[in-house]
Amino acid sequence: MWLIDSSIGRKLIMSITGAFLVLFLLFHSCMNIVVIISPEAYNAICAFLGANWYAVAGTSVLAAGFVIHILYALVLSYQNLRARGPERYAVTKNQKGVSWASRNMLILGAVVFGFLALHMYNFWFKMQFAELSGIHTGNFEPSKGAEYVKELFSNKVYCGIYIVWLAALWLHLTHGVWSALQTTGLNNKTWLPRVKVISNIISTIVILMFMSIPVYYLFGCGSCI
Repeated sequence: MWLIDSSIGRKLIMSITGAFLVLFLLFHSCMNIVVIISPEAYNAICAFLGANWYAVAGTSVLAAGFVIHILYALVLSYQNLRARGPERYAVTKNQKGVSWASRNMLILGAVVFGFLALHMYNFWFKMQFAELSGIHTGNFEPSKGAEYVKELFSNKVYCGIYIVWLAALWLHLTHGVWSALQTTGLNNKTWLPRVKVISNIISTIVILMFMSIPVYYLFGCGSCI
């Protein structure tokens, strides 16, 4: 099957599943930033999403897409290591024009996955899953998440870890988005520079929306809530 056997097919799979990750992050960054604008509105969103099975189904599809993206990346990395054999231990000269992020996508992906798992535990398992299952895993009401977000980000260590994760995520996205668009055919001399700019803008907007939350609480701006 050419999707698996050919390099173009493999890149296409990574591009499509990577798009699920971008959409997932874009949706959640738009939702999460509401907590620093209006805690009441954020609680209303939590209550709506927690009880709405259509929203759960949509989120599950997006989540499944980026899980496949991560697993497939691990498989491809393993296959590449095997194909290179002993040469993988040789010191090679960095290719001109190849960014650090593109050479270390697997490392960045591992960092992103690790902290994403922590994020999902804190915000999905303790909030949406708790509301859907009726099994409370925290000492707060799942549909009233603003208070929990404030409590969580009052921990400066967690804020620092969260910001480091977002920095890695930004590097991963800035390369991943334009690489995905390039794979789909936007790779000529006219469009490639534009694609890179668009990917940087999208990635930066998503990360800034996420990062505004720990920064907001880190500087004590949430004390009035």
